[in-house]
Amino acid sequence: MAMMVVLVPAADAEPTLLPAAASKLTSLGVTSVALARDERTLALVVEGWAFEPDRSADAVVAAFAADGSSAHALHPIAELAVSSEGR
Repeated sequence: MAMMVVLVPAADAEPTLLPAAASKLTSLGVTSVALARDERTLALVVEGWAFEPDRSADAVVAAFAADGSSAHALHPIAELAVSSEGR
């Protein structure tokens, strides 16, 4: 499953995902969106089995930030599973 994180400056209002943006994400292969924030930054984690971040990064950023200049996309460089087995 592919993943990408989009960072945008946090606004005073709670983030919303408009139906048109959700539809666009679906068409890009995104099946899951998680949100996290602090006082300054909103992080959106998008994932999907058919999602291709290298091809779709600009479109994902545009779905969340109308003016893409304020957004920053992060691509994963490693993923691992951890386990307590073998202790």
